[in-house]
Amino acid sequence: MTSTTTSSTPESAAPAAADRRRWFALAIVMTAAFMDLVDVTIVNIAIPSIQQDTGASFSSIQWITAGYALAFAAGLITGGRLGDIHGRKKLFLIGIAGFTLASALCGFAANPEMLVASRILQGAMAAMMVPQVLSIVHATFPAHERGKVFGLFGAVVGLGAVSGPLLGALLTEWNLFGLEWRPIFLINLPVGIAGLILGTKFITESKAPKALKLDLVGVVLVTLGLLMLLYPLTRGRELGWPLWGYLSMAGSVLVFGGLIAYERMKAARDGSPLIELSLFKVKSFAAGIAVQATFGVGLGIFFLVWTLYMQLGLGWSALRAGLTGVPFSIAVSVAAGLSVQKLVPRFGRKVLQSGALTMAAGLLIYIWEAGRYGLDIAPWQMALPLVVMGLGMGLIVAPLTDAVLSEVPKEHSGSASGLINTVQQMGNALGLGLVSVVFFGSIGDDVAPSRLGQAFVEGFQHSLWYVAGVLGVIFLVMFALPGRAAGVVRAEAGRPEPRDLSRERQPVA
Repeated sequence: MTSTTTSSTPESAAPAAADRRRWFALAIVMTAAFMDLVDVTIVNIAIPSIQQDTGASFSSIQWITAGYALAFAAGLITGGRLGDIHGRKKLFLIGIAGFTLASALCGFAANPEMLVASRILQGAMAAMMVPQVLSIVHATFPAHERGKVFGLFGAVVGLGAVSGPLLGALLTEWNLFGLEWRPIFLINLPVGIAGLILGTKFITESKAPKALKLDLVGVVLVTLGLLMLLYPLTRGRELGWPLWGYLSMAGSVLVFGGLIAYERMKAARDGSPLIELSLFKVKSFAAGIAVQATFGVGLGIFFLVWTLYMQLGLGWSALRAGLTGVPFSIAVSVAAGLSVQKLVPRFGRKVLQSGALTMAAGLLIYIWEAGRYGLDIAPWQMALPLVVMGLGMGLIVAPLTDAVLSEVPKEHSGSASGLINTVQQMGNALGLGLVSVVFFGSIGDDVAPSRLGQAFVEGFQHSLWYVAGVLGVIFLVMFALPGRAAGVVRAEAGRPEPRDLSRERQPVA
């Protein structure tokens, strides 16, 4: 035991220093989480500038967004498990260093192909970094303080949702040093370098007492299956829908079948599969996973098409488009807080179903307004459908995870929470891939330049009908969720183990 007589430091100094260290650590990991959230939302608003500057095709544009989501989804559970095994601090620092490097590569990309590759690397590094954030919080703060800390995390999520499009719009409009869109990525460099230096000093290392083994074969099969499905979807229209594309999409079904067989064997052999198949025997979980995947598809379609409609179709500047989305983000934040604190404890599943119907109603209003006002539509006229949609989305996203996990056995809560977010991200990547079909497919390749704006308006309306249909499916599937959720997601008892909390991440606008 170390003697206390050799030190002249007051007894309260050590706890005070430890207290400062953990709050510094909190600021660092929250900043990293904010950086990731902003990077998801900041890119869409700069897409027209990227396309004009680099000559990127529409399929490349899709992969700039879908590649990030796919890499993030494929590596998310593996990233969390690596942190459990080798240390959350170590994986966090590797993730933030890689994310910063990938951001630099994105910012200095010489062509669309380099930008797509850099975005995929960025998503993979985010999958190393993000799962450690809440695990570090859980290991650093005692139970009685976690409620306040997770409240701060929720505020960061909301701030990331609101500020991403605005920040992207401002950086694109300002054209700093003549760099056009590139500062949306380069802004991560000073933040990432500071996070790496300060994280080395202030974050305390922690590991899971019992960490599951890696399932790299499962990750490879998931990634391969998604690539075989998504690549033909994004390139098929440009290439005239070749035979190999249909064969690839059909082959993805076989790969996913092989994944299920392998995961069943892996579970029997060492109990550490990537996907815990027994969870799908729980009706509410199976329904919730279907909701997450379908919801991700709808969001992937909407946000990319919405950006293209405003900037390429209506000819709006990035700043004008970014400001137009502010009412949506605010409505999501307000409704999310109300749903968890007031509505779900009283009305249960009906709140989520009301959210799906409300969001669909907002889409129908938007479809009507887009047709009614055409190319002359103004941002203030979009406020009503966007607020209605935002309220609906807020009613869904905040309580959904708790509703899905409410009937899952406690020993499987980790696998379940990781799978929820992974599936949502994969749905998002699939939705981005489907933009080729539901949006560009409806516009066609031989539109006269004089009709391009009107064609984008019609393509936007056409796409929103698909998203509204997706929400109708979600409403029906939600009947399989429990009528009363076990309670809102808490920082105390009822939350998953430390490694599991890190997998929960709300979708952002």
